[in-house]
Amino acid sequence: MAQPIGIELVKKGIINEDDIERALDYQKNNRDKKLGEILNILGVCDSKQLIEAIGEILGENGMLLTQDDIKIRPEEYVSLDVLKQNKAIPFDIENGKVKVCFCDTNNKRAVDVIRLLLINKGLIMEKYITFQVNIDRILQTLDGRAVDSIELTSTITGLVDSIIKTAIERRASDIHFEPEEEGVRIRYRIDGELYTVAKIEKEKQNQLIGRLKAISNMHQEKQESQDGRILLYPDYNIRVSSQRNVYGEKFVLRLLKKNSNVRTLFDLGFPHDEAFAKKCFNKKNSITVMAAPTGEGKTTTLYSVIDYLNKPEINITTIEDPVEIRIPGLNQIEIDAKNTFSDSLRTVLRQDPDIILLGEIRDNETAEIALQAGQTGHYVLSTIHTINSIEVITRLRKMGISNYDIASTLATSVSQRLVRRICPHCARQREFTKEEIDIMTQIGQEYGEDFDFKGKTTFDAVGCDKCNNSGYLERIAIFEVLNVDDAIRELIAHDASTIQIKEQAMKGTYKPLIIDGINKVLDGITTLEELNKKLVIY
Repeated sequence: MAQPIGIELVKKGIINEDDIERALDYQKNNRDKKLGEILNILGVCDSKQLIEAIGEILGENGMLLTQDDIKIRPEEYVSLDVLKQNKAIPFDIENGKVKVCFCDTNNKRAVDVIRLLLINKGLIMEKYITFQVNIDRILQTLDGRAVDSIELTSTITGLVDSIIKTAIERRASDIHFEPEEEGVRIRYRIDGELYTVAKIEKEKQNQLIGRLKAISNMHQEKQESQDGRILLYPDYNIRVSSQRNVYGEKFVLRLLKKNSNVRTLFDLGFPHDEAFAKKCFNKKNSITVMAAPTGEGKTTTLYSVIDYLNKPEINITTIEDPVEIRIPGLNQIEIDAKNTFSDSLRTVLRQDPDIILLGEIRDNETAEIALQAGQTGHYVLSTIHTINSIEVITRLRKMGISNYDIASTLATSVSQRLVRRICPHCARQREFTKEEIDIMTQIGQEYGEDFDFKGKTTFDAVGCDKCNNSGYLERIAIFEVLNVDDAIRELIAHDASTIQIKEQAMKGTYKPLIIDGINKVLDGITTLEELNKKLVIY
């Protein structure tokens, strides 16, 4: 029968009986703390020696986890909320095996939760034990990963200015000011991920909100939802949205860079094949639709397509909400409450356009006019909210567009997702694990794709100053393209299901998103873990 841990520690000569008496006396007023934790708090012996001895007694790997031991970004593997709930820290990875520290390895539920989450990512867990105080200290660092350049002690004017300027320096696309019970949380969205960067004291909340409203030209007294704009930063047009929650008013700032260069279609990740690109986009009497959920880069890709097609002899008009990038040679129209997409589109059709970029198809009226424009000699490009390129057909049907009109006008639908690129400055190269190769092989077999793994390696995301310690730097799109040929047109006209249409498309050039994603993993651009996070493939 196993002896109590205190007796075992005495036997090992780590502590003496007086130390146990002191610890038990302390425990009377601290029932939630284990004996090992108390001995560490009391400082009766060397902490490193103590935790290693405890680990040996429990049959675990004991270690005194410190910030220096963190070789990966823990929240890239398990969400911060789950780490907090289970008092765990992933701290290193080697050959597909993630090292995870717990403060209580006897807590089977906590251990199993983390193990299963890692298994779902194709990773194995190696278990370690440390003191809870070490876990809590690191969790606190992760929760409030402070941005050093934010001047939290400055005036409210300086504080807001510092938060915005730091966000710009860090390449953030959005800033979240979120009132909570005990303060205001500041988060940046960088490369699609949200990071907590600061906590502001509760007593500063009203001043903070007042300053944001003042520079956004919002009503100070009004607490309902408002929209505004900040024009104080020369290179940026900052859109502001406010929404009341139970602790105050939340603000989200969208940072839009003025006159930023349009990236080429191929730089975005579109298959680098000129003939294929021309087949997809160089059209007349038709419509091309970009399909993806919100925030997946549809508009950016549309700008790149327009830039690809833009020539002096072509009249291109865009209808946007808002105009995010101004491109020389284009006629760009910004809609407002008095000037809707459908109203603007009717007017534009009288302006002799060759190509029309329509920001979004969101209702029957806009869809009908867009398709009519495509049927009368124009080339229309637009976006639609749906999960993939084939579901565009279903979405248009649900908007009340006839099968005949869809079949005769829809030329191409493109779907995409944004995945983060592995940071070239800190990535750790390694061989693919057998599990990873099995996952990709199985997917390839499902879609008739034979992936070549010979000489291919992958990377672990590590983290450095250049990538905000995330292990990833910037994003790239993965694509799927449905070119509507005669066979597919016939299926649409006869009200075929999307399953039937997909089966026919697979006989041609169509490949689902996951295929392009895996090819980018094999090319070392992103990782299978990142791809799984976006598409949930295992």
